[in-house]
Amino acid sequence: MSANNAVVPPAPLAKDLSTAPAGLTGFLGLLPGILLLAVVGYGGKFIEQFIARYGKAHHLILPNIEYVLWAILIGLVIANTIGVPEIFRRGVATYEFWLKTGIVLLGARFILGDIAKLGGISLLLVFVEIALALTFMTWLGKRFNLAPKLVSLLSVGASVCGVSAIIATQGAIEADEEDSSYAIAAILALGAISLFIFPIVGHALHLSDHAYGVWTGLAVDNTAETAAAGALYSDAAGKVAVLTKTCRNALIGFVVLGYALYWASKGQAAGVQNKAAFLWSKFPKFVLGFLLISLLATVGFFSKPGLLALGNLSRWAFLLTFAGVGLRTSFRDLSKQGLRPFIVGAIGEIAIAVITLGLVWGADRVFHL
Repeated sequence: MSANNAVVPPAPLAKDLSTAPAGLTGFLGLLPGILLLAVVGYGGKFIEQFIARYGKAHHLILPNIEYVLWAILIGLVIANTIGVPEIFRRGVATYEFWLKTGIVLLGARFILGDIAKLGGISLLLVFVEIALALTFMTWLGKRFNLAPKLVSLLSVGASVCGVSAIIATQGAIEADEEDSSYAIAAILALGAISLFIFPIVGHALHLSDHAYGVWTGLAVDNTAETAAAGALYSDAAGKVAVLTKTCRNALIGFVVLGYALYWASKGQAAGVQNKAAFLWSKFPKFVLGFLLISLLATVGFFSKPGLLALGNLSRWAFLLTFAGVGLRTSFRDLSKQGLRPFIVGAIGEIAIAVITLGLVWGADRVFHL
């Protein structure tokens, strides 16, 4: 995720979301889009509940498709048919804020003992995934003769934190916006595909909630898609997926610093004068919020009704997030970015998904994740 708490739209891939019609400024300018997120998100919830009630009333066995997927599908249909009118765009772009808010509030559902239960093996897999992904994507990008800085952006996006990591790295290594756009397009398209593929694979292999959550947290790049893919499997898997992904997010500053130093040594980026300040600027602050809420829950600061309320608020925040994932995905924009970065991203993502699945499956059999 991006280190800053401000919502940063992945321009230039998407249309400019920073402008609004005259007279709509500040919170009022955000309100129409936020309401659209709520309507789309609740629409997904309504469809899920309607299908469940209809099946029960007519004694039918109908597929239980989670609201997560319905919300994303509704958003995709809107974005790729009538489009998102300008008046809604600024508010829709706040979906990253709701994502981070949801993760912070999710801390209320974890006591520190639960975080420890993620296990040393799972945490080790986070470091292994990052190292393997960086190495493989760098090698693959060079084999396809992609621009060197585009290779760096794809490598960071695939290994750490998707779009936000690409944006953070672009500024640090002074990459072209076109390279950033290509990398973002590949990561977004592949993230959307993972929502459909990962749950199918998990069920086919009969993965436990914990093993599936760890795998999703390791292999899916954007945090929003990670949360969605986990939730589509089960609530427990969704929690583990977000926790694992949060561990990856926490390392973004170190990875971006490494690339900044590398390109500065080649005279193609500004030098890093204060490494500690650089790390702090890139560190995702919402991770600290998650840990703080978890600490307060552990020491009993919240009452039982308070914990329940925070958990429900987290679900509502994710509801807005999943709606935003669909509304912000334009297949038309993705198709304009060219094939080579997408091919590299696709091959890399498939390889990383298969390798991490093998690692998680083996670790689950040996160490019982």
